[in-house]
Amino acid sequence: MIGRMLANLVPFLIHWAITAVSLWVASHIFRGLKFDSTGALIVAALLLGFANAIVKPLLIVLTLPLTLVTFGLFLLVINALMILLVAALVKGFRVSGFWTALFASLFVSILSILIGSLLGGSDPATTIQMPQGTGNWL
Repeated sequence: MIGRMLANLVPFLIHWAITAVSLWVASHIFRGLKFDSTGALIVAALLLGFANAIVKPLLIVLTLPLTLVTFGLFLLVINALMILLVAALVKGFRVSGFWTALFASLFVSILSILIGSLLGGSDPATTIQMPQGTGNWL
């Protein structure tokens, strides 16, 4: 039981660290993206992960017709909204506007993918671990 929990915790912590590093680099590239402290950066990375896991899928479903009409480009808007949401919730994290959030979200996504591929790990959001055992599934 504890082994399975640790097996799920390690990829989560790696993904969290990758997101934090990507946000930190983005804050040095985009003038409109600022963190007042390391604590704000860490909390923002954690909250961004939760927002992408919980809020983003709901927004995708609710805006599916618009996403289809724009051939998926509206997903970029949703990514920017996730960064703006996190900035509104985390004290010490500021984003100057929508366009900064849009370009920063693109940058963070691409950099996270690159770092993740260099580390050779899989994305915990797409990794599904089935329970192991000899029980019957009915």
